[in-house]
Amino acid sequence: MRHHILHELRRAPCLAVALMLLMSIMAPSFAAEPAWKPIKPVELVAINAPGGGSDRILRLMVKVFQDQRAMDVPITVVNKPGGGGAMAYNYVTQQADPHYLALANKSMLTNNIVGRGPSYTDFTQVVGLFAEYISVTVKPDSPIKGGADLIDRLKKDINALSLGIATSIGNPNHQGLAVALHLGGVDIKKTRNVIFQSGGSATTAVMGGHVDVAPVTAALAASLLRNNQVRVVAVASPKRLGGVLANVPTWREQGFDAVVSNSRTFLGAKSMTPAQLAYWDRVFKRLSESAEWKKELEENFWTSEFLPSAEARKQMDRDDAQLRAFLKELALTK
Repeated sequence: MRHHILHELRRAPCLAVALMLLMSIMAPSFAAEPAWKPIKPVELVAINAPGGGSDRILRLMVKVFQDQRAMDVPITVVNKPGGGGAMAYNYVTQQADPHYLALANKSMLTNNIVGRGPSYTDFTQVVGLFAEYISVTVKPDSPIKGGADLIDRLKKDINALSLGIATSIGNPNHQGLAVALHLGGVDIKKTRNVIFQSGGSATTAVMGGHVDVAPVTAALAASLLRNNQVRVVAVASPKRLGGVLANVPTWREQGFDAVVSNSRTFLGAKSMTPAQLAYWDRVFKRLSESAEWKKELEENFWTSEFLPSAEARKQMDRDDAQLRAFLKELALTK
């Protein structure tokens, strides 16, 4: 009996070492979460019709992804216009699948604040990408000489001009004009607003003389200005932008301290896992660091603001609080 006990004690260190070696080999497979990657076509969902800001951004993005061969599966843009983005967001919710991502902007926040559309808290913030400033467009032969003139006309007669807004009242496009109007003494609750499903539709209406003014993203305004399809009377940036917009004065230059930008964030289903988020973080980070994408940022007057999921959520929390205060001040919400 004594001999048996001594034999087992002598064996114990060897067993312990063997067990520790075995556990060290197997530990990574237990601790690491299984990697995830798309196994079927990916859909990037635009909140507006073809030609709108979200649509244009996603098509540029898909081209870069395809050039990079970033994914082993097809990737396409799907348009779900309507409800100021609500149709697109509801589509992502219904799919409940990490292969479907919607490109959201601040209009999601403003719509929810005023009682239209879902909350950003109903989704997973996947990544934040960039921000862009808002420009104010009119017809090339419009009698409106500039931003200050526009405000003077509305102060004299609130019905003198019609405003084409994409895609909802209170969103960043609207704010890019409304902030300056408010500072200039115009009652923005009484302006004649016509709602369009995309910035492209709003500017088409301007070019056709169906509305007098349309605030849209600087990128869209610049693309139309290059072809002399519109005239840009103001930009809601802190300083003048470059390129074709270099001669466009800011609202600040015209006496109105209106600075408005629109951030772009990808949203996914609420049920997304850390492994799925890690995949999309790598893919979009690679995109943001590529020379092709940096060229698109420069050409479209976008400001890079890459944020991983947790930071993107914090940014939306801050934006939501700021917009609630802003809309309350403008009497667009209680």
